[in-house]
Amino acid sequence: MKAEVLMRISSVVRSLVIFGSLWLGAAAFAETPVGPAESLEEDVAEESDLGETGYLNLETKTLGGRQFWGDVCFFHGYRIQQNVITGHYRLLNPNDVRQAWGTEEHCRAALEKIRTDQQLPKMSGKAVILIHGIFRSSKSLSALGKRFEQEGYTVVPFDYPSTRVTIAESAEYLKKVLDSLEGVEEIDLVVHSMGGLLVRESLKGETPPDPRLHRMVMLGTPNRGARMANVLQNIVLYKWLFGPAGQQLIEGDNSEALGLPVPNFEFAIIAGARGKPDGWNPLINGDDDGTVAVESTKLPGAADFLTITSMHTFMMSNPEVIEAAFRFIKTGSLHEDGTKTPIIE
Repeated sequence: MKAEVLMRISSVVRSLVIFGSLWLGAAAFAETPVGPAESLEEDVAEESDLGETGYLNLETKTLGGRQFWGDVCFFHGYRIQQNVITGHYRLLNPNDVRQAWGTEEHCRAALEKIRTDQQLPKMSGKAVILIHGIFRSSKSLSALGKRFEQEGYTVVPFDYPSTRVTIAESAEYLKKVLDSLEGVEEIDLVVHSMGGLLVRESLKGETPPDPRLHRMVMLGTPNRGARMANVLQNIVLYKWLFGPAGQQLIEGDNSEALGLPVPNFEFAIIAGARGKPDGWNPLINGDDDGTVAVESTKLPGAADFLTITSMHTFMMSNPEVIEAAFRFIKTGSLHEDGTKTPIIE
C-alpha cells in the first residue's frame, strides 16, 4: 500500500516538473525574453532622449517585454501597440524596430507619414490573424505564418499582454486590430490555447461580429477549461506568472470558458494527444497534450475535429498541425481526403 502511494506521489511530482519545464521553459527559451526588467529598461530609454515633439523618434530595436504590450493597429506589417503598464503607445515596423512612441495620435500620424512616403497601398485580399496562448507571443506562431505567406495571405501576428490582463481585456485589443484591417475582404484565424477563448470572448456584446470573419482553427484551446489550471491556481508562482487570465482557465462548473459564445462562423479544432488512454500527463483524465485534455478542447458546433500526436507547447510548429490548419482555412476540412468530423451537441 505504501509503495502504491509513493508511486502516485512520484507521478504527480514528475508531472508538475515536466509541465513546468515544457510550458515555462519552452516559452522563455524559444521566444524573445519577457519580463518587467526589459519593459522598464525600454521605458527608461524612451524617456531619456526626447525629440522636439516630446516623443522619442529614434529607430531602435525593441528590448522585449512582450507581455506588457497589446496590438491596437496593423497595416502592412507595421503595428501600433499600447503598454499595459504605462498606457503609452509605440509604432513598430515589420522588423520590430520602433519608429515612434507617445500618444496613440502621435503614432497614427507617424504611420500615416510612412504610408504616404512609401506609397503603401490600401490593404486588400485575405488576411489570417495568428493568436498565441497565455505566456507566449506571436513569435511562437512564426512557422504557421510562413505557410500562409507562401499562399499570398496577409499574415497578422497578433500580440497581447496575456499574463497581465483578463481575457476580456485582451479581447478588446483584438477588436481594435480587426477594425484596423481596412480593405481586407476576408479574415481567417489560427489560434493556440487561450487564444481561442480570446476570440470567443470578443464575440460577446450587442455589436455584430465582423462579417469578414471566415474560418478559424483552434489548436489545443481549453474550450471546457484546463485541468492544470485547477491544479496550479493557488500556487503563488503560478498566480504571479500567469496573472488574472491564468485563473480564468480552470475547468468545472465555475469555468469561464463554458459561458463564452460559440463562433457563428466556420471553425475546426485540432487537439494534441498521445494516442493512449492515460495521455501524457497523469494529472489529467483521459488523453491529453500535457496541458489540456482532448475532451476539454471539444466545442459543439465545430465543423471538423482532429487529434494529432503532439504536446501543447510545440503543436504550433508541428508540420502535420500546420498543414491541417492551412487545409481547413483553404478548403473547410482538416483531413487530406476532404472528410469532416464535426462536433455535435
